[in-house]
Amino acid sequence: MISRPSLVAQAGILALLSLVSAGPCDIYAKANTPCVAAHSPVRALYDSYKDVLYQVKRGSDNQTMPIYPLQAGGVANASAQDAFCVQTTCVISIIYDQSGKGNHLTQAPPGSAAQGPNPGGYDDLVLAAGAPITLNGKKAYGVFIQPNSGYRIDNTTGVAKGDAAEGMYAVLDGTHYNSRCCFDYGNAESDNTDHGSSDNGAMEAIYFGTGDGSASSGSGSGPWVMADLENGLYSGYNHGNNNGDPTLNYRFVTAIVKGEPGNNWAIRGGDATSGTVSTFYEGQRPSGGYNPMKKQGSIILGIGGDNSDGAQGTFYEGVITSGYPTNDTEAAVAKNIQSAGYGVTSLTSGPAVNVGSSISFKVTTPGFTDRFLYHTSDNVINTTVVNSNSPSALKGQASWTVRTGLGNSMCVSFESKDVPGSYIRHSSSRLRIDSDDGSKLMHEDATFCPEAGLNGQGNLIRSWSYPTRSFRHINAACYIAANGGPNFFDTTNSYNNDVSWLIGNSFA
Repeated sequence: MISRPSLVAQAGILALLSLVSAGPCDIYAKANTPCVAAHSPVRALYDSYKDVLYQVKRGSDNQTMPIYPLQAGGVANASAQDAFCVQTTCVISIIYDQSGKGNHLTQAPPGSAAQGPNPGGYDDLVLAAGAPITLNGKKAYGVFIQPNSGYRIDNTTGVAKGDAAEGMYAVLDGTHYNSRCCFDYGNAESDNTDHGSSDNGAMEAIYFGTGDGSASSGSGSGPWVMADLENGLYSGYNHGNNNGDPTLNYRFVTAIVKGEPGNNWAIRGGDATSGTVSTFYEGQRPSGGYNPMKKQGSIILGIGGDNSDGAQGTFYEGVITSGYPTNDTEAAVAKNIQSAGYGVTSLTSGPAVNVGSSISFKVTTPGFTDRFLYHTSDNVINTTVVNSNSPSALKGQASWTVRTGLGNSMCVSFESKDVPGSYIRHSSSRLRIDSDDGSKLMHEDATFCPEAGLNGQGNLIRSWSYPTRSFRHINAACYIAANGGPNFFDTTNSYNNDVSWLIGNSFA
């Protein structure tokens, strides 16, 4: 005979398993705090969801394609994207809302803080293949936000306004961040404008990074989960340090912010692969106009409420709820995220570019195939004719050593053979060499991810920190260039040829 305690224990296990197998939004709905927005390019967030997750736009002809999960409640069909985007580039043009409320995220318009680089002041869209991962071994792509990129919807349905209760979570890359404003996901102004102190409390959004130069911080050196409440990032009650808000640099981070009437809000988070989250702050709102809140109900991703667009980060999934979720509900969601099986995968493809090898970069554009990438005496990168009869000094300038990526060890950096300690980097989109000063910016600017060449030859050399951009030669000068964009070097004419390079032996 089975004892009553055993039956109770088995029932508890079955209940937990049912929550884990359900999608995050099924868990929230069962707890009477339903999702009013649910965004993810990597998986369905409802167990029964089988509609479109996101849309990609192809650089070669501007055609679009919706990407669906492999099955209801499943992982995105990354192979469909790969097939659609073969030998060209694609960007994510829409991230669909799975809640049924129609709160889809599209290219962010200009705001009072910044205008994007595109016509009309719109921000950049992100590379569709910029953030590859696996979920239980199945490939998917996240949203790699580079500076000047972002998504938004201003006119939403069901999202909290005023002092109404809401919760939100996001799964992010804990190794991808900076100290600019603002890598956010959540509730923001509906007019893209910060009107000053009268807008204190107009936002309630997750922020992840090392701050924007304001006083708020957590313990250690960051990055931290904080809240963007407008005119301030907050790690706790007021501007300043909250030692209870820890550095979270796990590869996958779960970040939570929630707020409710009665002067109460919380910051929570943890390792997304651990199945647990902890509370970093819960208590009264900051002073200075944040109680009651004045939330306006738009949704932003990768930017501040006023379109501050200098931040970077990577987003995999996130939701916004109606009502203030309990810690127990969030614990169940954390278990679900753990069960999704987040994992890393290769950032490179095409012919191998091996660390430690000595190489040269040969142009593949017809009519220019006798030219190689080299650095000039003033340290800019151009192309010129190089061959066995060239002066030894020029041969040295056209020779490089492959090193482990300074900013990401899954990619590579290129050290000058004739100026040891100096590396190819991008600066204002121009390629140049600079000595390694040890800074985070230098390391990220000098990290590149080789992929298969777009014209069927050699390699594409994609920037890690600006993955929409890759090594390109144009008029003998070299840039990181996008496949279409606001700069003359972003022209789509001859793009596939100009960004494809044959990697050969070095001259020196």
